[in-house]
Amino acid sequence: MAALRIGLLAFPAMTQLDLTGPLQVFASLPDADVRVLWKTLEPIQTQGGLRLLPDTTLGECPQLDVICVPGGPGVVDLMDDPEVLSFLRTRAGQARFVGSICTGALVLGAAGLLRGKKATTHWAWTDLLVPLGAIPTRGRVVRDGKFFSGGGVTAGIDFALTMVAELAGRDAAEVIQLGIEYAPAPPFDAGHPETARPELVASARSRMAAVRAEREARVQAAAARLF
Repeated sequence: MAALRIGLLAFPAMTQLDLTGPLQVFASLPDADVRVLWKTLEPIQTQGGLRLLPDTTLGECPQLDVICVPGGPGVVDLMDDPEVLSFLRTRAGQARFVGSICTGALVLGAAGLLRGKKATTHWAWTDLLVPLGAIPTRGRVVRDGKFFSGGGVTAGIDFALTMVAELAGRDAAEVIQLGIEYAPAPPFDAGHPETARPELVASARSRMAAVRAEREARVQAAAARLF
């Protein structure tokens, strides 16, 4: 059986855990060929300063069974990057599964891939899926046909385990989960607006307000190109 080819897009100012969480899961899948994709092989500085090294350029990327797009501040530039959007449209048509983690869903939406599809993203940005034609749907991981989307950041691990179960069976996914000791037991019940104290939610929204206007503008521009 040929190795599964799994591509994870990397880009400047991405949230590294959106990529490294799923990558750890996928890399534990026997015989998987997991690649980190970008325009060049130069180091990428992520949100927070960690540098990642892509191993495959978009131009030299082989056909993929799975392609995934993480999120982070850098998505605002990807949403109107013709090279990236064209690559995603082409590879999505060839892939068995297409996925996004966090605000990577906005990039898939900007590529026109989520029109009429159920999808999720980070709780603070779900409303931005609507102009792109997606159907915001509650869930840590949401699937609509070949498209999988994960919620914010840490949901990328749930996302990847869910996809592995489809690719290789539940036993394979559970063995990986056991191997990475993924048994979440957070010290605080504050990981979602429905459980966090109202003042914490207000504080988080206030911090995000500075970038909302730019993201909304980019989403509206992308939507105008699609419809």
